[in-house]
Amino acid sequence: MAGSSAEVMWDVPGSFAWGVFHERHPRLIHQLGTDLPLTAEQRHALGELLDETLTGTVRPLPADAPDAGRWAAWGAGRYGRPWGETSFLWAESYFYRRLLGALGYFDQGTWHGLDPFGPAKAAELHGGAVDAELAGLDDLPESAPGSAGGRALGDALLTASLWGNRADLGFRITAGRGSGPDGPLLADGREAIWKHLAARPGRVCLVADNAGPELLPDLVLVDHLLHTGLAEAVVLHVKPHPYYVSDATPADTYACLRRLRSASGAAAEVGERLWREVESGCLVVRAHPFSCAPLGYADMPDDLRRDFAAATLTVMKGDLNYRRLVGDRHWPATRPFADAVAHFPGPVAALRTLKSDVAVGLDAATEARLDADEPGWRTSGRHALIQARL
Repeated sequence: MAGSSAEVMWDVPGSFAWGVFHERHPRLIHQLGTDLPLTAEQRHALGELLDETLTGTVRPLPADAPDAGRWAAWGAGRYGRPWGETSFLWAESYFYRRLLGALGYFDQGTWHGLDPFGPAKAAELHGGAVDAELAGLDDLPESAPGSAGGRALGDALLTASLWGNRADLGFRITAGRGSGPDGPLLADGREAIWKHLAARPGRVCLVADNAGPELLPDLVLVDHLLHTGLAEAVVLHVKPHPYYVSDATPADTYACLRRLRSASGAAAEVGERLWREVESGCLVVRAHPFSCAPLGYADMPDDLRRDFAAATLTVMKGDLNYRRLVGDRHWPATRPFADAVAHFPGPVAALRTLKSDVAVGLDAATEARLDADEPGWRTSGRHALIQARL
């Protein structure tokens, strides 16, 4: 499929997407039954969902579900068909929506609004490892934005945001430029990003990915942009409700802000500044329903399109946002990134660790080397890229 542009499907035995449905989802449901005091009804509903995805046909949401209308449109033509005939992007997204429904998240009951992944997120956020990472911020020097030190600091924070909890928040500036925990980036657009922001300070949209230890470096990066004047305002886009296990919601965002404020040293200073930026309106947290849609950004609604069009830069974080940005298809890896995101209404950058099949914007030599030396490079999580169309 390397040279095709077919949608990524999940019913191909042995594929990464097949493993998500046949291995990851059963483990997830088992883990929820271990971590949470589920009722017999909830356990039955989760088991039925798992069976439906693997052997049944796609059922619509109940008519009285608060988002039934949206999902009727998002799933048009898919209901009543076997799950295996739906694309990986759509099916995985709908699985998580149905999982919340099985637990009663949207019902008026005791589970209403309870994040089933919340306990795991909280344990990560308040673990001892985070204390050490936040302390690492004390080792980062203050540098003027236009100086060599300021550029190195910005690169370090951008790279820490890219790698999430795989990179210490105090990511050492002495690490080789363009490198990360597993070696050089496959694409490095950092210099272009900094030049763009320096020339056009304005409003930056950052579309977040995961909560907890991965959202903290995102917030530190946001503080750097605001504190140095590279951004006049930042809109942080998060999910309106739990999604894909660890995705960030508004509640997760405010928990991270409190975590920063309760730290010491530089981390506390970052937390205090961000707290004031929220109060002043320079940092806005937004949770648009489309953030949990099973569709690519080419199909975004007009209000979200206007938001991104007015931004000096939109930064897309993480693997899922990358798939939605470039299209979850078997593109040739050498397809130019600018072509893949030509539909996007404004300047856009992607910070992405590779954890799925989709990849664009690589040179032919890099693709050939990876294919020869590491056949699973697209999904191993060992490689990353920073790409921009400005």
